[in-house]
Amino acid sequence: MEETLKEETTDLPEEAPLAYQNAEFLNSPEGRPLRIMAEYAEPMARFRRERIQDTVVFFGSARFRALDVASSELELLANTGSAQPAPEHEQPARPEDIESGEPSRLQLKRAEAAVEMAQYYEDARKLAGMVASWSKTLPGRRHRFVVTSGGGPGIMEAANRGAFEVGAKTIGLNIQLPFEQHPNPYITPGLSFDFHYFFMRKYWFAYLAKALVVFPGGFGTLDEMFELLTLAQTKKLAKNMTVVIYGSEYWKHVINLELLAEKGAIAMGDLELFKFADAPEEAFAILKAGLTEHLDSEYEREQRRLESGEGMTATHAPSAEQMLGPDITKTR
Repeated sequence: MEETLKEETTDLPEEAPLAYQNAEFLNSPEGRPLRIMAEYAEPMARFRRERIQDTVVFFGSARFRALDVASSELELLANTGSAQPAPEHEQPARPEDIESGEPSRLQLKRAEAAVEMAQYYEDARKLAGMVASWSKTLPGRRHRFVVTSGGGPGIMEAANRGAFEVGAKTIGLNIQLPFEQHPNPYITPGLSFDFHYFFMRKYWFAYLAKALVVFPGGFGTLDEMFELLTLAQTKKLAKNMTVVIYGSEYWKHVINLELLAEKGAIAMGDLELFKFADAPEEAFAILKAGLTEHLDSEYEREQRRLESGEGMTATHAPSAEQMLGPDITKTR
């Protein structure tokens, strides 16, 4: 009898893992809704912990590596966010190539573009520092208008670097790509995020932003810019968003927004959703005016009233978002 009981005991099934500890399930198609929710709830928790209320978002090209004037060498990358350089014949011509008379027409064009993109990097770095320095002077319990980027190289790095250099918090919303995009080193450690889903990354770009700065870029920059302009155009954002398109010569060659209005594809009033700028000081003046107007809005007065506890009752207590932040922009 004892031997039979022992045999039965050893044949008991293994204890099943808890569902939220079951990696096979979490990574399966059935676990997708949980993965999506995690990319909402986990960033929310960190934004609250870091006391982030809202952001100023910088978009722009990642294809050119950052130019540190003292020592770095410009190099065209194989793809957006790639760790691999493009083929040698696509690289910008270097001074020694030009002196020897060997560069191709493509290389000369790339060299001119590299200089232009390097200047945009420096402008983004300077502008981000100006925004971050100003935002640090604003009163309140939470961090306002925090410089935010896609977390990668190029213009994204420049934005994070500018804020980092003036001692401000700065956010990087990175995305997992086949090209191995890595977070740049200037992001505040507790505010470096890595997303699997593009749409969840876009959610955090849109719903914390009070202003957007669009530097020259490619497909990703165009996609993100037009998505936010569409949200503003269709009144899906309850608050006004200041949009600065930086580098008018570049952008007016890439897209003809005036033509869209002339042909009736957009309303003439839609051209007022954004402003062009060509210098950091000009862009900062536009941003500061728009953000200051926001600070004087009825919405802000209501937020200050809630933070002070004025008018709180048991039946009309502020929501968790109102009390803890971040400042989630409501949809209408």
